[in-house]
Amino acid sequence: MVDLLSFTVPVMLSTFRRSRATAAMIAFSTIGLVGSAGAFGACSDGEPPATSDTASAATAGTGAPRTPGFTFEVVAEYPHDAGAFTQGLLWHEGRLFESTGQVGTSNIREVTLASGKVVRQQDLEEPHFGEGIVIIGPTLYQITWQSGKAFTYDWKTFSRTGEFRYDGEGWGLTTDGTSLIMSNGSNTLIYRDPKTFAAQRAVTVTERGNPVSQLNELEWVKGEIWANVWQKDSIARIDPNTGTVTGWIDLTGILPSLDRTGKEDVLNGIAYDAATDRIHVTGKLWPKLYEIRLKAK
Repeated sequence: MVDLLSFTVPVMLSTFRRSRATAAMIAFSTIGLVGSAGAFGACSDGEPPATSDTASAATAGTGAPRTPGFTFEVVAEYPHDAGAFTQGLLWHEGRLFESTGQVGTSNIREVTLASGKVVRQQDLEEPHFGEGIVIIGPTLYQITWQSGKAFTYDWKTFSRTGEFRYDGEGWGLTTDGTSLIMSNGSNTLIYRDPKTFAAQRAVTVTERGNPVSQLNELEWVKGEIWANVWQKDSIARIDPNTGTVTGWIDLTGILPSLDRTGKEDVLNGIAYDAATDRIHVTGKLWPKLYEIRLKAK
């Protein structure tokens, strides 16, 4: 049963993660598998604890320290394009950039925070499915889900300047200022050379020795890597040197249930503005974007 949960569920999720029509299928399949696991005892695949109480129970009697938990305070909320299948979000030189997914509707865009309006955008041609973005120097990098291609643009004009090839899937993208850091839905983050896109090294992400997979959109925040966990209202705070999860940010309830459609409208967007020390988050098909402040649980 451990093998079934550890390998079958991630494969199913990776296969169906971008299809709105299969959301119900994922839910029912996952429930069935989890129910079967319950009959044989609880299994852990390194996913984040739902609450601090859950974390306490998981470590009770083991002597292992509990991973610190954080919740949030909404500082401000802003309108967000509810049709944007958000894949990446970032601040650069006081401007807010976003990438969207889905074949035929993928694009990179600059948006106005106060209004949520698109200032300019560059569409991504079929059959590519856009994923995470990041900017280093004059270059904006955009990865794709299954095409095995990364595209580069002049971030000031959105003119395409080149492309790279890579193996496997592309999910999220960020930078430590020197290397590109890329997720692929597993528990491995890959550091890449911005000039060649060649893999430089890999970091395995774990919590108390257990792998933490389904890592999605990434952001570099004050020397940490923050990662959305796909289909979770959770953000993992990751030590970039060791891959250890040093904290969990629980964003449960940030988007009211009345604003949810059930069509893959999951948390998937983290943008940190170092110049103003502000954190913004949003999700796929969310009608709102939030500025948040962390609070310890």
